[in-house]
Amino acid sequence: MSDPTADPATEAFVAHRNLLFTVAYEMLGSASDAEDVLQETWLRWVEVDLERVRDQRAYLVRITTRQSLNRLRAMQRRKESYVGPWLPEPVLTAPDVADDVALAESVSMALMLVLETLSPTERAVFVLREVFDVGYDEIAAAVGKSPEAVRQIAYRARRHVDARRPRGVVAPAETRAALASMQHAIETGDLKGLMDALAPDVVVVGDGGGLKNAALRPVVGADKVTRLVFGGLAKLEGTLTAQIAVVNGGPALVVQLDGELDGVMAARIEDGRVSGLYYVRNPEKLAHVRRETRLTLR
Repeated sequence: MSDPTADPATEAFVAHRNLLFTVAYEMLGSASDAEDVLQETWLRWVEVDLERVRDQRAYLVRITTRQSLNRLRAMQRRKESYVGPWLPEPVLTAPDVADDVALAESVSMALMLVLETLSPTERAVFVLREVFDVGYDEIAAAVGKSPEAVRQIAYRARRHVDARRPRGVVAPAETRAALASMQHAIETGDLKGLMDALAPDVVVVGDGGGLKNAALRPVVGADKVTRLVFGGLAKLEGTLTAQIAVVNGGPALVVQLDGELDGVMAARIEDGRVSGLYYVRNPEKLAHVRRETRLTLR
């Protein structure tokens, strides 16, 4: 039921807020920057003459896209001086997101990392077209290109992503089972159990942002990863626990040290074993793991 005291601009913005956040987040890979983009979108939206807007949803998406592109270009400069690997900012999502295959894949850590390899315009076009099914004319208006140019960019971006995205869809239950094995191994110090949960060529990427200890380069191979994990555990002063939660649309481990949030481990699963592990420890990227974020494609 709409609020009779709300003005039309506010009602429209609130009605589409979750969609706009999802658009901005998928373009940026940063929930905190996506929140800033929403604020900028709002400031521009309240200046719009609504009587001249035929499709409020499309218009809001267009503003959000433009602000996201500006922010994405600025973020590229920040990433150049970032300490160690840069991983997308994880977000705690509702359990039912995992049941929406398209949404869950679009915000998965694995796909978000693939999107990092696109140029800002390619990423915007791919996200709008492939994830949100926005028409070429509307995308063209949002990114400042001709519809024909957008079609070419979309084709190029799609080929680039398809060549790098994970193959096949893994059921959430399979991911949860693999993470449960990791959870038990970490909490009990079961070295063999951890080895059994990992694929031989597993890749681990850690993001501490220079604020928390993390490997400065990806670590490859089950033996090296096991030594890294248990070597790190040996240096910790306190009790480490891990809980499975739905993060970025799929099961992940939320790790705590003496009851305080330490980081989030998202995983890529192949043949029932962990083939990719992404550990975000940078405390500046953990705010959206403390509260649930509503994501939607509509």
